[in-house]
Amino acid sequence: MVFSSSLFLLYFLPVFLLFYYFADVKYKNYVALIGSIFFYAWGAPRFIFVILGTTFIDFHLVKWMSMTKSQLNRRLMLTLSVSVNLGLLFYFKYSNFFVENINAVLSVFGTSSSIHWTKLILPIGISFYTFETITYVVDVYRRVHKPLTNFWDYQLYIILFPKLIAGPIIRYHDLADQITDRSRNDTIDNKISGFFRFALGLGKKVLIANVLGEYADSVFAMSPSGITTATAWMGIIAYAFQIFYDFAGYSDMAIGLGRMIGFDFLENFNNPYISQNISEFWRRWHMSLGRWMRDYLYIPLGGNRVTPKRLYFNLWLVFLFSGLWHGAAWNFVVWGAFHGFFLVADRLFLMKFYKFIGKYPSIIITFVITLVGWVLFRSESLDYAIDFIARMFSFSGGPAIYISRKVWVILIIGAFFGFWGAFGKNEKWQEKLLGKNQKLSTLTMMTAASVILFIISVASISSSGFNPFIYFRF
Repeated sequence: MVFSSSLFLLYFLPVFLLFYYFADVKYKNYVALIGSIFFYAWGAPRFIFVILGTTFIDFHLVKWMSMTKSQLNRRLMLTLSVSVNLGLLFYFKYSNFFVENINAVLSVFGTSSSIHWTKLILPIGISFYTFETITYVVDVYRRVHKPLTNFWDYQLYIILFPKLIAGPIIRYHDLADQITDRSRNDTIDNKISGFFRFALGLGKKVLIANVLGEYADSVFAMSPSGITTATAWMGIIAYAFQIFYDFAGYSDMAIGLGRMIGFDFLENFNNPYISQNISEFWRRWHMSLGRWMRDYLYIPLGGNRVTPKRLYFNLWLVFLFSGLWHGAAWNFVVWGAFHGFFLVADRLFLMKFYKFIGKYPSIIITFVITLVGWVLFRSESLDYAIDFIARMFSFSGGPAIYISRKVWVILIIGAFFGFWGAFGKNEKWQEKLLGKNQKLSTLTMMTAASVILFIISVASISSSGFNPFIYFRF
């Protein structure tokens, strides 16, 4: 069940909110937990039992770890908890990938035998689930925050449905106190601004991402040898805005849903396409993943307290892992290494170059680099990505394949709002509009806009059979 489906919008969400709002304060967590279990079980009925079982083990392991004074025992329990969760992720997400590559190596050496392995279906949201179980045990181990005392509260932190499928990735210490007390955020203003944020995200996903995604899919369904340079560029530009409005829209919906039930989630996107270098891009794109990678991988590797060579290697390694986290395929690994290369290049010489050429040329160059990276991310294989990139820069003649007026209009709208933060005070105005503290007149405007956007989006969903969600498979 995804947020942009009629099932969620017209049935699940109204029923859930009805029960949640009328429940007594002491029962709200239970309503949220039952709703979250039902939400996840609808899409992955078998894996829900795996989540319930592993969270039971994790909760008690972390509880014992927090109580023991022996540093050795604390480390053993930390290692066991992290190993169980990473092992689960590896089994479901990467075992197929590694078996396929081992068999490929064996065939190169002429070995007729191969490893037989049952193809596993990737449980939805397993990457986000795993990262949040790890942040819980690590935060408690580091004594950043005390563990939760109630198992069902911990279960809610892990499986809370607004953030379960595609984030934002919420670090435990950012949400811990809200699990037990949301009175400060449980206001009418937050419910209104939350619904506005949800409707805005739904509009991004349904009215922009879906339209551009249909065109991008038609381009990437073609053989690279038959694609002109213009078609290749139009296809990847459409995909760039599709994935932005798809994922950022989903994050908006998650943040909005959180506000509607008293939670305050951190932002996940901040105008990434106005970045003047790749380092800035990763401070603006999927920010919750960036914070997670920094706190639980980059800093343990030494962070900035190492030699320059080790620092560059750590940066590159972190993004190599980031690529692998996104998908079990070589094109994702190369995509991570590609971005890691430019992060190192930024520190070595590119920052000086960007400063010399100025803001807007830097934004254009960074966007082009990002587009090349998106080819690696979107392609079904590394070979296809390489051929597609070659067509982009072959400058072969011929116009792009037919682009409808609707796609042109949506692409222009998407590009306008994708870059508008680079001009004037638009970015500050946007931050103010999306904030929680609003005047009565603004809340009235938000309510009207939310209802209109919601109705248009639902109508669009009902009239179209094309409604994919890119990050659903991660």
